[in-house]
Amino acid sequence: MPAPQAPAPQEAAPVKILIAGGFGVGKTTLVETISEIEPLRTEERLTAAGIGVDDLDGIESKTATTVAMDFGRITLTDAGVVLYLFGTPGQERFWFMWDDLLAGALGAIVLVDTRRLDRSFPAVDFFESRGLPFVVGANCFHGEQPYTAEEIATALHLRDPNTPVLMLDARSRQDVRACLLSLLDQLIANAGARATA
Repeated sequence: MPAPQAPAPQEAAPVKILIAGGFGVGKTTLVETISEIEPLRTEERLTAAGIGVDDLDGIESKTATTVAMDFGRITLTDAGVVLYLFGTPGQERFWFMWDDLLAGALGAIVLVDTRRLDRSFPAVDFFESRGLPFVVGANCFHGEQPYTAEEIATALHLRDPNTPVLMLDARSRQDVRACLLSLLDQLIANAGARATA
């Protein structure tokens, strides 16, 4: 009698996630930190043409910017999913691309910089108006975050009080992974709520 064969390993489910936020909040860094592949970047050097257009207040040392998107991938074997990460451009003149990047996305991380929180409202408004679930990641630059998650949520005027606000360092793989898992938890909870409705 032949020995029973082990079941074929189940393929991980693909999930498209957007990494969004204002100019200079750390989207490219986040994708680079967590991607298991060499990330695709569409960065260009900032030039004199951006003077008067790009607001570098608070990020004067920034020398490059994403002009189309960043792309990375991470397999979460414990969750049985492969996350395809699409980092959006942060400059206002490239926001027209966000709707194209939105196609097929199941959720988003909205990165915010509390030193320049006013730059975060358009990203929050974008996902709230389109009904795409998201979590807020408050990027702790220089390891510091002077505000609590509750203070940040209040300042952002989040429509859904259950939208998670997480502290993270975009350079920390552990922090980014925790943020992605929080988003997946939210997506699973939303799917369960829809199934029982």
